[in-house]
Amino acid sequence: MKITDVEPIVLRLPQVDATRADGTQDAFLVRIHTDEGIVGVGEADTAPMLARTIVEMPSSHSVARGLREVLVGEDPLQIDRLWQRLFHASDHYGRRGAALHVISAIDIALWDLAGKAAGRPVSELLGGRRLDRIPVYASEVMPETTDDVRRIAERAVEAGYSALKLGWGPLGRDIAFDEQLVRAARETLGSDRTLMLDGGRAYTVKRALELLRLVEEHRLYWFEEALQPDDLEGYRRLAGRTDVRIAAGEADETFAPFRMLVEHGGVDVLQPDLARCGGFTVARQIALLERSSTVEIVPHCFSTGILVAASLHFVATLDRATWSEFSVADSPLVNGILQEPFVLEDAALAVPTGPGLGVELDPDAIARFRVQ
Repeated sequence: MKITDVEPIVLRLPQVDATRADGTQDAFLVRIHTDEGIVGVGEADTAPMLARTIVEMPSSHSVARGLREVLVGEDPLQIDRLWQRLFHASDHYGRRGAALHVISAIDIALWDLAGKAAGRPVSELLGGRRLDRIPVYASEVMPETTDDVRRIAERAVEAGYSALKLGWGPLGRDIAFDEQLVRAARETLGSDRTLMLDGGRAYTVKRALELLRLVEEHRLYWFEEALQPDDLEGYRRLAGRTDVRIAAGEADETFAPFRMLVEHGGVDVLQPDLARCGGFTVARQIALLERSSTVEIVPHCFSTGILVAASLHFVATLDRATWSEFSVADSPLVNGILQEPFVLEDAALAVPTGPGLGVELDPDAIARFRVQ
């Protein structure tokens, strides 16, 4: 089997608010076509137009290549070898950031393709699933008012979620107001549901500790990305001075930063985004940290159903799986581009059982939002 084409797909809503930290307003997908008619699909959580350029551009030289040129004619089942080829072919402009995001999309598509070729779900190819259903928490951007917080929390309760995470938005401007927002969420959720907070990189260590003291009675399950992604010393100080779990990692690519977060940052929860970190190939390496430490792994997932499916397959293979993320943002890209959308049941989502990722794109939805 040979790769015949790498098709980048940019999706975008008619109206995009660029001031809002909401990754559900556009999306980047990739389809890998083969001479046997098998097609794999993947996703990158990145800047879609830039990602498309990285796929389509003509190569400049041996370490600044367009990734379609690297892949066409190759055997798609040689996933690890292709990952290394892509990494070194983008060395001059990549090694991190958008290049790794696009490699993530391609890697997910290659695993999807391999699963379809073998007639097996990706979770089986990754070593076997431990769970058939994964508890998910509802995830949304923190709104500007306590009334809006209550409305989001009410919807989560009515929909059957047992956990809610809110983040970014106004957080970090006023610690007292931050506490009011958290209080509104907790009062609406009640005492028997789980609440997480995403700091949106808006705090110093001292300010983060001040907030955690103010919201202690509201019982946060974790405080996520309070600091800048590379502030390992800050994370070590923060994690060492609070009983609340400290979470980080959504902005990182490749294995090394996650190992550093565990060994030097002291974080409690790693949050690799499969559409950024390097796809399943890198996520498998990150999973080893769960086996060699007490860290919890909960992937970041705030985009389309392709990433939801990939995250569920990955979490299902973990030894100590707890949660996966599920965006409840009001966007048709979240759960509206699949032929069969995910359905919440008993606060969990079923891990797809079909070959590969086990999901298929809805061609009408793709046509509706596709940017040519």
